[in-house]
Amino acid sequence: MKRRIVMSMLAGATLLASTLLGAVPARSADVPAEFGTDWHDPVTAAPPVAKPAGKSCRVTLAEAQFRDFTPYRGTYTPPDGCGDRWSKVVLRLDGKVKGRQFDRLGHLHVGGVEIFRTSTPEPSPDGIEWSVEKDVTRYSDTFRGKQDVEMLIGNVVDDTYTGVIDVEVTLTFYAGKPAAAPDKVLTLGDGGSLTAPRNGERILAEVYATGSGGGCEEFWYLAVPDKAPYSCRADDGPYREVQIEVDGQLAGIAAPFPHVWTGGWSNPFLWYVVPGPRAFDVKPIEYDLTPFAGILDDGRPHKVEVSVVGVPEGQSGWSAPVNVLVWQDAKRAQVTGKLTRLEAGELANSSTYTAGSPHRVDTEAGHRLTVAGYVDTSHGRVTTTVSRTLADNSVHRWIDGENVDGLDATWTDDESVTVDGRGPARTTATHRTYTMNGTTTLGDDARLRTELTLGDRATVVESRAGRRTGWSRLDDTVTGDATWTTGVPRDQRHAVGTTSERYRLYGSAGCYDRSLTTVQGVLTEERDHC
Repeated sequence: MKRRIVMSMLAGATLLASTLLGAVPARSADVPAEFGTDWHDPVTAAPPVAKPAGKSCRVTLAEAQFRDFTPYRGTYTPPDGCGDRWSKVVLRLDGKVKGRQFDRLGHLHVGGVEIFRTSTPEPSPDGIEWSVEKDVTRYSDTFRGKQDVEMLIGNVVDDTYTGVIDVEVTLTFYAGKPAAAPDKVLTLGDGGSLTAPRNGERILAEVYATGSGGGCEEFWYLAVPDKAPYSCRADDGPYREVQIEVDGQLAGIAAPFPHVWTGGWSNPFLWYVVPGPRAFDVKPIEYDLTPFAGILDDGRPHKVEVSVVGVPEGQSGWSAPVNVLVWQDAKRAQVTGKLTRLEAGELANSSTYTAGSPHRVDTEAGHRLTVAGYVDTSHGRVTTTVSRTLADNSVHRWIDGENVDGLDATWTDDESVTVDGRGPARTTATHRTYTMNGTTTLGDDARLRTELTLGDRATVVESRAGRRTGWSRLDDTVTGDATWTTGVPRDQRHAVGTTSERYRLYGSAGCYDRSLTTVQGVLTEERDHC
């Protein structure tokens, strides 16, 4: 990725299943010889958000045009006519932009709670429109009262970058049997202070962690040790780990998702129609803090801190806002308990540089953490044990000048949560795998080619008393190959590119399997496989 030429530039500002909407198949005969001034609106193969039948109410959260770093501020008022306990709440963003613009990051806060984080597509000269939906039922507690709203998609508009980002965001509330949402949704106070209810029996933290800002931490997975001749360096190489602490004690570890935004890997032509996994759906990392409930339920403020391991000292580029979700024991004013186990393994991180042509950095890293604790609830003692194991294996190769630059990387994040109490022990085991395999080549003719495959995979198995009760398997894979001429005006780039996505979700709940293919910005194939 020749950063000195065209690496993706994201605004420094930052904004659970979400879906980009509006796929309409095109005919292969419509494919031009190269990209023109217009192309298909952004689409994804991910499933749409399921919506209940029956009565619904809609509220507009924000209507804004983003030209700079001025946030939109407004007021949210709960809907009339749908009660205050909902079966589902769905957020929808409708956006449009035309001209020339970089990819931008955005956030949306309601009552200080971050309910949505996204990035934007890069526009065609003639303009594009896109829509994203997200299930935000888990934030129902926030939506029950009048709240301040803040939204920001930091942008720059001038004579060159002309794209004004125009968005409308709504919430739709569905009446019916109330969903099992958290009782409280909390944010951290000054200095990372958290004061939880005294009767919390289940506590989760969610962290919207993104490396961004247009600097090297946007491409953290490419960082090399200091002695290597490369444009992005870090003392310990590319290993990154998002940690959360409670009162100075390590409470959770996680692998960050390796986001590739819509200008990433020097090649926006890969992403004009089909974005990389999670590009418009920035999912939070979840940490089960229930083992710490006995500490957090004492009615006093506690310090909760998030840090990213591996970031060079003093270097910015990561945003990691925190929400805390609490389920309360309705029959007790206070729940007591105790943290009984905290075992952290040594963080292993080997990043070895080998000089040559190509140069090479081999990285093997990982970490383990197990925490356990109990709470004495109105329905008896409940013990929660959380174990998490992370691993990072990557090979990064490049030649002098970075005219050839490639990465083959796999990250795994394995988590097991066992809840023992009120019946047989229940375990949820989640195996997450993220992959990135690609090469960027800049030829003597200034033609830049990027070949890249990204994978977002997860297997979840639920069991009770050792017997499987449910399972699911997700595989979202995006593959692209695009070439364009650098250093020339936009109308002389002669860009060509093919990008495809296949999103597969199988399990005890059924089957979803859909694929898309685009060529030169035209959607040429849209297929359902189940």
